[in-house]
Amino acid sequence: MTKAATRPHTAAATEPGEPASPDDAIAEAIAAGKLLVQPYARWAAQQGIPIIEDFAVDLLAVETAPWDRLGARAALVHVAGRGDWSNIVVTELSAGKATEPQRHLYEEVVYVLSGHGSTIVEDEAGRQHTVDWGPRSLIGLPLNARYRHVHGGRNEPARLASVTSLPVMLNAFHDEDFILGSSWNFSGRFGDAARFRGEGEFVEVAPGRHMWETNFVPDLADFELPAWAARGAGSRNLKFVLADATMHAHVSEMPVGTYKKGHRHHPDFHVFTVTGHGYSLLWYEGDEEFTRINWRHGVVYAPADQQFHQHFNTAAHPTRYLAVAYGGLRYPFTEERRQHFLGVDKSVSEGGRQIDYADEDPRIRVLYEKELAVSGLTCAMPPVTGRAHP
Repeated sequence: MTKAATRPHTAAATEPGEPASPDDAIAEAIAAGKLLVQPYARWAAQQGIPIIEDFAVDLLAVETAPWDRLGARAALVHVAGRGDWSNIVVTELSAGKATEPQRHLYEEVVYVLSGHGSTIVEDEAGRQHTVDWGPRSLIGLPLNARYRHVHGGRNEPARLASVTSLPVMLNAFHDEDFILGSSWNFSGRFGDAARFRGEGEFVEVAPGRHMWETNFVPDLADFELPAWAARGAGSRNLKFVLADATMHAHVSEMPVGTYKKGHRHHPDFHVFTVTGHGYSLLWYEGDEEFTRINWRHGVVYAPADQQFHQHFNTAAHPTRYLAVAYGGLRYPFTEERRQHFLGVDKSVSEGGRQIDYADEDPRIRVLYEKELAVSGLTCAMPPVTGRAHP
């Protein structure tokens, strides 16, 4: 993937004794930390672990390095469409190893990429709750709870991908000791102890707005998902409220031979492949060409701000993906996120966020049918109504 080239800044020459140009004065003030300070970026650069920045990243291939704060190998991942809210921390645990105890004033949702182990969470009374996880598990850590990850003892290393709200918290308070050293107990975030074992409560609302309240999902591939036909042919979806957090997570499924309707929103939705493989097309309104991302297990990306995107299943079985962002269906955090959840399955012609099949670029269906034919699969999409099928 390529990044746009930037033109190097050339300082304007000044005679001795002359005042610096406005550009030079601004650059000097930035270098001295007097304006346009980025606390999270500065903190990240000081951690001594790899920082990976790209539009899409294969998290299984990310190089890690020992991180003293965590007591394990780790890396920071900043996908291009993450916006200002969150990051990804990749943690690698070798056989028999465990992280140092952690506690922090930012939210964290953990997705298990590979391996087995457990996470031990301690509540304010000192009781320990053990979460036993494996590939495709999802964990919501209660805010500022003391916890540690422990390898399951098998030979293969375990790799975890955590989406956290550290960037927005550190940028807001610019005080590392406060974020990483607070002793406040958020007792309401724990819920019933059974939620650490995967039990929970189903909150029935409407298609696309159903929720499952829990702290742990053992396997996202096996979890039952309600239908959400308005988002695409045979589409299924469920929102998760994890440890009563602001952080959002949902899982969607596409049947064989189908794809979702294109839509757009503000940045930060990190999209992880759970099962299967396929591709996504991305474009801005008015673009002549599409950007394509091929995905499989381990790949994550985030569509950029107001960038249309559309997901296509090319596997011979249903495909699932996980999306994690800051601001959810229960606690949207911003008015924009609230409007997103209200209009996510409504057509742009009705003031919503998605493009109906009848209104999509005809090239999209043609390309998809060609992709399926390569694998000997048949397109199961309904005929397009409202325009002639190409």
